[in-house]
Amino acid sequence: MLILALDTAAPATSVALHDGSAVLAAVSHAGAMSHGELLGPAIVQVLATAGADRRDLTDVTVGVGPGPFTGLRVGIVTARTLAVSLRARLHGVCSLDVVAAQAVSDGVVDEAFVVATDARRKEVYWAEYTPSGERVGDADVARPADLAQRLPGTMPVLGRGADLYADVLNRVAGPADPDAAVLASMVAAGSALEIGTEPLYLRRPDATPAAQRKRASA
Repeated sequence: MLILALDTAAPATSVALHDGSAVLAAVSHAGAMSHGELLGPAIVQVLATAGADRRDLTDVTVGVGPGPFTGLRVGIVTARTLAVSLRARLHGVCSLDVVAAQAVSDGVVDEAFVVATDARRKEVYWAEYTPSGERVGDADVARPADLAQRLPGTMPVLGRGADLYADVLNRVAGPADPDAAVLASMVAAGSALEIGTEPLYLRRPDATPAAQRKRASA
């Protein structure tokens, strides 16, 4: 087994390689608007570090968000293309689940909690989790103040969204963004809740074609 894991749902581009027993290589590059430029070289880097050939890949797994339109599209299209061309198994996992799994593994929480990531536009993507890291319901998007009103006052919130809006949310220190090494380990262990590879945009992209805008305003 040789698993390539990708996540481009966060400001960083995260890539990892796993042989079914351990993570062989992992890299994360910052650049909220540079996923397209960073992802290819990052894949080459982890393969080279591990001394592996992409033709040996048996599985490709990708975080499907929620996240910004462009970043998610880059990661998911790359994962789909690699899986088809290499005849590898393809796995899609909610990126918030990856943050939750790391938080549980690190012992950050011992009660029900929320993962919140940056959705821009002064909003957060979020989902609720049991103490063992199982997601409760679907991921959603909300303004931090609205999310705070929906949650019990003492419910811990972690992730980049919690870091950004610690004045509103009950922030606890923990992983900020999904880590491809954790994603790969989840798939290798069979603990990931796979949901296919349709991107979880949760809202329309920031940019729309001019013709589409005209129809919408007609």
